[in-house]
Amino acid sequence: MKKTFQLHREGHHPDRVVEAVKHEIRKYIRRERRRELPPGAYFWDFDCKFGPSADDASVIHLAEITARIDATVREGGKQFYLEILARQAQRTPRPAADDAPAED
Repeated sequence: MKKTFQLHREGHHPDRVVEAVKHEIRKYIRRERRRELPPGAYFWDFDCKFGPSADDASVIHLAEITARIDATVREGGKQFYLEILARQAQRTPRPAADDAPAED
């Protein structure tokens, strides 16, 4: 998903527009996570970019999207650009614990 979201629509309450945008984003993420994984992949990971426009977008974590939208609304922004790209990912093994209790 690569899209510029408008936060002000004629005849719509601004709070409802923001909630509709968040709903659309959550719906997209749910739909992408339901896709079948290719062989060798464990889960879908997401590469995200957020900013006032496509040229000014910076890389963020998926969990930061809602907070960034809320901050844009508080600052009085009229629009924002969001890019979410799904990619297959594999789990990385946990590092060996060096603090393991010594056995006597």
